[in-house]
Amino acid sequence: MPARTLLKKLKEALGEHIGQAWVPRPHRAFFTVKREELHDVVEALVKRFDIRHLSTITGVDTGEEIELLYHFWDRDVCFTVKITLPHHQPRIKTLTDIVPGALFYEREVHDLLGVEFEEHPDLSPLVLPEGWEDGHPLLKDWSPPEEN
Repeated sequence: MPARTLLKKLKEALGEHIGQAWVPRPHRAFFTVKREELHDVVEALVKRFDIRHLSTITGVDTGEEIELLYHFWDRDVCFTVKITLPHHQPRIKTLTDIVPGALFYEREVHDLLGVEFEEHPDLSPLVLPEGWEDGHPLLKDWSPPEEN
C-alpha cells in the first residue's frame, strides 16, 4: 500500500493526534505528534494497524530542543513519527512495553543525547563506557574531556 494511502487511514483513525504530515516519496511518510501522545499513537500503530517494526530511533539537538524520530516499517513503507522535547528536560515515556525492540534504541539515545525514558527497564550504558561522566556527546554544548 502506498504511503499516502496508509497515512490517510492513520489520519482517519488517529485524527487529532497527528499534527503535520507529509509524503516526500511514494514509500516514505512523516508525521508529527505531541510528546505526551506518542505512546498512544505508537500503541495504535501496533494494535490497530499491525505496524510493529521499529527500525531505529534517531535524534538531533537543534540547540533549542531535542527532536526524536521513530522510524517504523510496514512492508515497503517507512513511517517516521517525529516528536520534540524541551532541551532543559528531555523526558518521554518508554515504548518498550509496546515495542520491546525499542529497548536498545532508547538506551543509545539516552547515552548520546541524555533523553530520560521514563519506566525504561534498563538505561545502563549501551555505547558509552560504564562510569562515563562526561556528558552526552551528541548535544551541541558538549565538549570532549581533556586528555591527561
